[in-house]
This record gives sequence, structure tokens and C-alpha cells, in this order.
Amino acid sequence: MLANALTILAVGLGLVLLLQLVVLFYSTLQRLSFAGVQRNAESELFSERLAIARLQLKRQESVGPWNGTRKFEISRADTECDSVRSLYLVPHDKKPLPGFRPGQYLTFELDIPAQRNRVIRCYSLSDRPRKDFYRVTIKKIGLASTYFHTALKVGDIVDVKAPSGGFYLDMNRMTPIVLIGAGVGVTPMLSMLNEVVETGLQREVWMFFGVRNRADHIMKEHFETVARNHSNVRLRICYSKPDEGDASGKDYQIEGRVTPDLLKKELPSNNYDFYLCGPGEMMQGMQTGLRDWGVPAANIHMEAFGPASVKKVAPAPAAGAVEAVQVTFSRTGREMTWKGQADSLLDLALAENVPLAFGCRAGNCGTCKTAIKSGKVKYLKEPGCEVEAGSCLTCICVPETALVLEA
Repeated sequence: MLANALTILAVGLGLVLLLQLVVLFYSTLQRLSFAGVQRNAESELFSERLAIARLQLKRQESVGPWNGTRKFEISRADTECDSVRSLYLVPHDKKPLPGFRPGQYLTFELDIPAQRNRVIRCYSLSDRPRKDFYRVTIKKIGLASTYFHTALKVGDIVDVKAPSGGFYLDMNRMTPIVLIGAGVGVTPMLSMLNEVVETGLQREVWMFFGVRNRADHIMKEHFETVARNHSNVRLRICYSKPDEGDASGKDYQIEGRVTPDLLKKELPSNNYDFYLCGPGEMMQGMQTGLRDWGVPAANIHMEAFGPASVKKVAPAPAAGAVEAVQVTFSRTGREMTWKGQADSLLDLALAENVPLAFGCRAGNCGTCKTAIKSGKVKYLKEPGCEVEAGSCLTCICVPETALVLEA
């Protein structure tokens, strides 16, 4: 009887174990099925958001850019920090605004008192594409920017060319990105960052922003709000010269400048698209450091305004490589010999009192575009605007052969 009892007990225990295994098996199937459904739902949500973002971009671009200049009214002016001002621009004709790619800029034609010609300047758009306004954020550092700060006010009218520029974030991709801005060079990064978070796409973003201290910290609260509300955004604020009242860990995370060594320390890898905008020295150092780190040149994107940035980015000619060539400005009848004594054809012309129009001096706005009657030029950097055959951007090129320009 004891043997029978043991047999019955063993069978009972076996049945219980078998039943537990069956329950575990079906439970596992259910969890796997649920996980699969969840993954499919997440995938569908991602695809839907991406489709929405592309549709939004397509709709914004459906309103074509205008030719020449268009009049805009300053509807709002905000002081962001010391010597930095944001201007909100609405079309004076009340007609729809074309969209733009985050990172692009506006070109202004300004009638500044005591200036013989209209002053042309380019300023990056500092917000994502909106239906009813454009925004630029300008630091007071020169003739045109001082005019924006001291002369222009809400209600004034300015002449603006349509958004343009080859430096922008591709919103049809989901590759992880690193945005690097120093000082007011952060403005195109703001446009890119705002576009990513507003579309709801979980694209990985690292934002490095370098300033001296809190007095120069543009849109501090906005950056903090974005980082707090979006887990895909990692913010690193760098103060190079923090004041006594600046709190580490609160106002900024890192004491020092944004450098390639800092990126190596903070980033998990170099497998990102890097977007840079700031002083020429910073961008040159960053470009060299990223390439030494193994980042492909195609993954390094830079925006430059002004001759200093162009000279830093352009490769230096080899010793003895500059040959003397004849340069003729046909309309003014001026002839001179090029021996590498100027940084560009524009600088050569201005030094010889040949009147050439110019704006950004970085190959972006197209204002210095001049017809070539004969000869060839060599570019110091890739033009940021379209240049038709038979013309050149004098601000970023030098003569390659004897040259005759229609100027």
C-alpha cells in the first residue's frame, strides 16, 4: 500500500508540474504576443509620426519662395541676454509664408543712414518653420547688427530675401545628431532642435552650447525646458568663464569650451552627424578634431558667416603655389596682378577701390555674384547658394588663370 501511495503521489506531482509548465508556456506565448503587438504599435506610431513630419515639410514648402526682396514688419522684439535680441517678422502683404529647412538663413537689405549703398547681411533663422512668422536672433557686434538693436523697433519694415542656404538638417532621416553652437552661432541649432522636438520624432540629439557665462546664455529657460521634457535630447551647457553667481550643475554642466576632447568624453561613439556654427577658430579646431577622431567629412556640417570664418575653413595654399596672374575688372577698366596678396577676389577688388556688392562674405547670400568674361576661378569653400555657369562668388574664390570679370 505504501508503494501504491508513493506511485499516486508521484503521478500527482508530475501532473501538477506538467500543469505548471503548460501555464508557463501559454503565459510566455501571451507575453511574446503582447510584446510583438507593442513593437508593431510602436513601429506604426514611428512611421506615422515620420509621415506627418514629411507631410508638414511638404506643405510648408508648397508655398514657393519669392523673387527679390519682400517687405516684412517687425511684430515683436525680445531681449534674450546681453547684446542679443530676437526679432519676429511677419509679411507686410499678409500673404502665406514659404517654409524653410531648419538651419537656413534670411538675407536683409538695409537702408542704414550715412551708408552710400544698401547694406546686405545674412542672419540664421532661430526657430522652426512657422506658418505666420520668421524669427532671427542677432548679437550687437557690427554695423548692421547695431542698426537692428538701436534703430529698428516694433512696427518698422525691412526688406528680406527668401530663406536659403545649404546648411540645414535633413528631416527625412533619423540618424542621431550632435548640434554644436558657440555664442550667437547657436541660432541655426535652435531651429534644428525645435523642429525635431516639435514633430515628436524620437531622434537622438546631443546639444553642446558654449558661452562665457550666464550673462551670454541665450534662451536659457527654453533649452532647459526642452531637455527636461524630451528624453531623446541630451543638453551640455559649457561656460568658459563662469561668474561667481553661476551654479555648476544648474546653470551649466561643464566649465570650459566645447572641444573635440569633450565630445569624445561625453558621446558614446563618433557615429553621428555633427552640425557646427560659431567662430571660425572654434569650427576649424572642431573640424580637425572630428576628422582625427575618424568622423567622415560627409558627416561634418558647418555654417560660416564673415570673412574670418571663410579664411579659417579654407585650406592654406602650399608654399610657392601662388602664381602671378592678371585680373581685369572690365567695366571699371582696372587691371592688376594677382600674387595672393588678398584673401579673395572680393578683397582684391575692395582694396583697389573697385565697387563690388557683397553681403555675408562667406559664399552664402549670392550678393557678390559676378559674371566671368574669360578665365577660371578656384573656390576656397563650397558655395552655399546656386552659382550658374559663367559666374562666380567673388567673396570665396581666387583666380586660377588670367581673369576678366564684368565689374
